[in-house]
Amino acid sequence: MDQSRTRRTFLQAAAAIGTSRFPIRGASDRVNLAVIGIGGRGRNHIDEFSTLPECQVAGVCDVNQAARERAAAQVQKLRGAQPKTYSDLRKAYEDKDIDAVSIATPNHWHALAAIWACQAGKDVYVEKPASHNIFEGRQMVAAARKYNRMVQVGSQGRTVQHKQRAMKLLREGAVGQVYMARGLCYRLRKSIGHTPDEPAPPGVDWDTFLGPAPMKPYSKNKFAYNWHWFWDTGNGDIGNQGVHEMDQNLWGINRYKLPRYVSSMGGKYVWRDDQETPNTQQAEFDFGDAEVVFDVRNMTSPPEGSSPLTGSNYTGNIFFGSEGYMVVDPEGFRLYKGDKRELALEEKVAEKTQWATAPHMRNFLEAVRARDHKRLNADIEIGAAAAAFCHLANISYRLKRRLEIDPATEKFIGDDEANAMLTRPYRAPFVVPEKV
Repeated sequence: MDQSRTRRTFLQAAAAIGTSRFPIRGASDRVNLAVIGIGGRGRNHIDEFSTLPECQVAGVCDVNQAARERAAAQVQKLRGAQPKTYSDLRKAYEDKDIDAVSIATPNHWHALAAIWACQAGKDVYVEKPASHNIFEGRQMVAAARKYNRMVQVGSQGRTVQHKQRAMKLLREGAVGQVYMARGLCYRLRKSIGHTPDEPAPPGVDWDTFLGPAPMKPYSKNKFAYNWHWFWDTGNGDIGNQGVHEMDQNLWGINRYKLPRYVSSMGGKYVWRDDQETPNTQQAEFDFGDAEVVFDVRNMTSPPEGSSPLTGSNYTGNIFFGSEGYMVVDPEGFRLYKGDKRELALEEKVAEKTQWATAPHMRNFLEAVRARDHKRLNADIEIGAAAAAFCHLANISYRLKRRLEIDPATEKFIGDDEANAMLTRPYRAPFVVPEKV
């Protein structure tokens, strides 16, 4: 499809819809939502949104015919209604019966899918990381504000109540002045092995799957979940699971502007396979008067910070202050005070309250009805910031050097090679626009 015509169609749709669409809807009306990208996470979106009476999953979209058919059957079973099906998200965006979209595509599609949705007058729930690179995050924020769209990023930790309480305590000085936030992303994973290049399976539109990414041959490892581990489509585990903990870091230390310096190192050790991204990565972000330190490991790792050992994985955060430290993770939080590290406060949570996907989606729908992005727990500005720190770490890792940043311009100082990695070459017509 011609890019200019695509953009023109969306802008015309946005103008026709206007920003007053939702306030004139009846109070009992549901938000008609289309789920874009219906692999594993997309099917979870269908499950979670279907529990909310405030919306109806009215459409499903995927480049894979088999996935569309499974998703349509899933919606029918859950809500007793047959959704519309789309093979191209642009058709969903042209549908005036669709009010909002939930984007669960691979990372490299998040920004363009969200921007096009905003231009078409749709509100957006988009999975983390918000973007595939730093430029995209900026453009997503610009589009959300220009078209007055609600854009919620799937950082559902922002809606977990014990984490909200922990962050409030940090703001109130529970550990004194916070000088370091440490993010821990220990997710046990396995080698993906090797898969050969081959023709795409029948029913899979490989060209559209790649979208903004360079055209490369299909292989099983580049499709389904393992796209996470290729730079063209994913951001490694720091941008997969890790972006949740990165978001918690920024929340707890209350820093959202880019740091002065970033340094990241690591590698892909032990495994001999197709994966491009590291399975071990460390990153440090220096603000001058405070720092964020991040650790990713995909092989067996011990817990840290007096944290419980829960299964084969551990993800969480430790906040260090002048008067103590706090450990925050899915199990709850623990506050330690003084040089003797005495336990001053502990909150444990029931298993069912550890995750808050449906409440996070409900928060999105509340903001949609109120037409107020300030009601969003993870507005696109928050999600874009967390993603940006992951991207900084990956740029430093790939260039194998420490990088100096000008936080005012959000560019690297004296490093053209690094600045080129703030964005990417796009493949027409799948181009994230300079002007949204």
